[in-house]
Amino acid sequence: MATMEPRVDDELLNAWLDGELDAAERARVDGWLREHPEDAARVRLWAADRDALRVSLDATLDEPVPAALQRTVWRGGGWAFDRRLALRVAGGAALLLVGGVLGALFDRSGGAEAGEAWLERAALAHAVYVPEQRHPVEVAVLGAADARAQEEHLQKWLTKRVNLPVKLFDLRAQGFELVGGRLLPESNGPCAQLMYQDAQQRRVTVYLRKPERGTPATFRYEREGELGMFYWVEGQGAVSTGYALVGALPRERLLALAEAIYRQGGTQ
Repeated sequence: MATMEPRVDDELLNAWLDGELDAAERARVDGWLREHPEDAARVRLWAADRDALRVSLDATLDEPVPAALQRTVWRGGGWAFDRRLALRVAGGAALLLVGGVLGALFDRSGGAEAGEAWLERAALAHAVYVPEQRHPVEVAVLGAADARAQEEHLQKWLTKRVNLPVKLFDLRAQGFELVGGRLLPESNGPCAQLMYQDAQQRRVTVYLRKPERGTPATFRYEREGELGMFYWVEGQGAVSTGYALVGALPRERLLALAEAIYRQGGTQ
């Protein structure tokens, strides 16, 4: 009777991703991932999350660690305090508790307003999925043989799941084509992310969601490092939609895209 191959658990997959396995164990995990595409897909998402957090957090390694975070780490069991470990804890909390902790971690002024916390989620979603080459979107349009049918499917699917009228914006006049889109989870209900790409393969994302009560409706601009973001709210009450356009582009280029989206947003 053939012996069953021992299952590769998440702890071993994480060690494989971090390069902590010896040659024999790494070869075993390599074989497992070839035979188990669902686990391979999960590991790719972990790698994308790791890279996004590295971009967001590496710049803070030389900053003083907040006293509150030090107390949290010490209370966790008397560990010897380590700056990189604390930042991993902070990064993990940001990823898992996207709804509230993220704003507090990244806002240098002491915390974002409740109505604007979703902007941090839009930036994080952009950082996670834009580097992806094989799976940047759930429903691909760019390069698809049946691109028009894929567009119709994507629009109907996102509109139904987000419970908002999702429009696929035409940004070809600004040099960008629709790559596709995906559904993202959120505490305030599902939201949608559309991805666009220009001829130089520079990508921008449009994040659409139901805004919290009190979210400012005015057209605003923020910048953090190389990432810029225009955001605004259209409509009122239950039929309002929050938009966030995110990209590593000059302000003027991003503004032209935002204005095109704004002009098209009101017509379905």
